[in-house]
Amino acid sequence: MKRLLSLGPVLLSLAVVLSGCKPSAPDSGSTAPAAGSTSGGVPKPLTVAFLPKSKGNAYFIAARQGAEQAAKELGIKLLFDGPTEPDPAKQNEIVETWITRGVDVIAAACENREGISTALRKAQAHGIKVVTFDADALPEARSFFVNQATPEGIGNALTDEAARLLQGSGEYAIITASLTAGNMIEWQKAIEKRNAEKYPNLKRVALRPCDDLKDKAFAEATAILNANPNVKLLMAICSPAVPGAAEAVKQAGRVGQVKVIGLGLPNENKRYVKEGVTDTVILWRVVDLGRLTIHVAAALARGELKPGATEVTAGALGTFKISGDNVLLGEPFKFTKDNIDQFDF
Repeated sequence: MKRLLSLGPVLLSLAVVLSGCKPSAPDSGSTAPAAGSTSGGVPKPLTVAFLPKSKGNAYFIAARQGAEQAAKELGIKLLFDGPTEPDPAKQNEIVETWITRGVDVIAAACENREGISTALRKAQAHGIKVVTFDADALPEARSFFVNQATPEGIGNALTDEAARLLQGSGEYAIITASLTAGNMIEWQKAIEKRNAEKYPNLKRVALRPCDDLKDKAFAEATAILNANPNVKLLMAICSPAVPGAAEAVKQAGRVGQVKVIGLGLPNENKRYVKEGVTDTVILWRVVDLGRLTIHVAAALARGELKPGATEVTAGALGTFKISGDNVLLGEPFKFTKDNIDQFDF
């Protein structure tokens, strides 16, 4: 948990990357052979399937960039597919397809913790290794979870920032992606705990899901503002919700009266931060999250990462600590008017 977001060039693009597939179909990803895998004496590439919650979300596009970087570094094939919008049933269908194809590893960001776990357990029964990232499955449905930050780290950072902006007292509302996503639930619990223990005069008056959609976040934020005239802060805990909430505050003519904070990407929020609508954007190194996930997946498939390990090396990214079965990426980082122009992702 010691690494913070870098200012280096690795974060300076969100270029669209190419996906690959099994040898029976054309492959547009990296095709160099993976070490230790053979077929008839001929080295065969390791195939890692990378499953986002929704493939059009800028957050997961950034994660995909990092995944592609790792695939090239490791010489493996990378499959990338997901629902166009968050859809647990569609995620299950994609996992079933990958089971049929016989991929080596599945790396999944789980929209519904319980819903996808049955399909992931089935994959394991077919000899496919499973890791999760961003949002976890049930522990028995995967070997490791690549954790962008602990729920406590995220919840404390958001709640502390809300308390600072509201001077410790006032009403706020949360806009989340989904009421069933495991990571969102854990973050909400951490926020509630910090709120109760440290800031008893902060009052949450609403919790609304936006299905990871900016337009729906705008609509939900507008409804919250109309129904709760004393709300002084909107806390958006998924990346599309931050600009959606900011636009709602702006169109309601309440800039300066209602603060906006949340978990989001710098490029999606720069305009609102500079205009004074959004005060703080909190996130982690999303590109590195995708990159680390593929390194963990490959190490697991090759037998280099086993239960009980306390650290894992991810190439040029360095060495990362493992707490139990959680591979820890790093601490949350705050983007503000003072530093947000230094980042381009």
